[in-house]
Amino acid sequence: MPRKLLLTSFQTWLPHQISNSSDDLLENISQHESFAHSLSYLRQLPVDILQASSRVIAKIENLRPDSILLCGMAEKRTQLTVESCATCRDALLKTSVDLNQLMAGLAATEISDNAGKFVCEGLYYQVLKHLQGRNFKMNCIFVHVPQLTLENSDSVVADFNLLINKLALLGFRF
Repeated sequence: MPRKLLLTSFQTWLPHQISNSSDDLLENISQHESFAHSLSYLRQLPVDILQASSRVIAKIENLRPDSILLCGMAEKRTQLTVESCATCRDALLKTSVDLNQLMAGLAATEISDNAGKFVCEGLYYQVLKHLQGRNFKMNCIFVHVPQLTLENSDSVVADFNLLINKLALLGFRF
């Protein structure tokens, strides 16, 4: 039975942005890649913590995915970064995913302990809090996507494909 994954992206938030690289990446994946897993997309979320969180949580409740891959753009980063945690004021929540295991073999991805203090971190925190509060055993990570360029696009897409497959198989018993 195929594993169900939910992948999300954001809209742009600054006037100079033509597109959001997280959404560009999901568009690329949805158009060009084939997976043995069932991928559901919630794209171009509003850049507002409450609105984005409520839409994602409603989708989680409806879909009940095995894994959730939240994505956002990090303009100043040069490679994919998987966020280890999210904070809200003094509270800190960590992903339950073993990131060292997840990252093994990824060439253009690193672990970050700073989700950015913006809507990305707010969404990540609210989703982790919801999963814990409902005692859902779903894998959930947040991935920051750099601006996609000719130099990094192939490696970012390749690593993202591996992330999808590895996340889908975490905890799966054959």
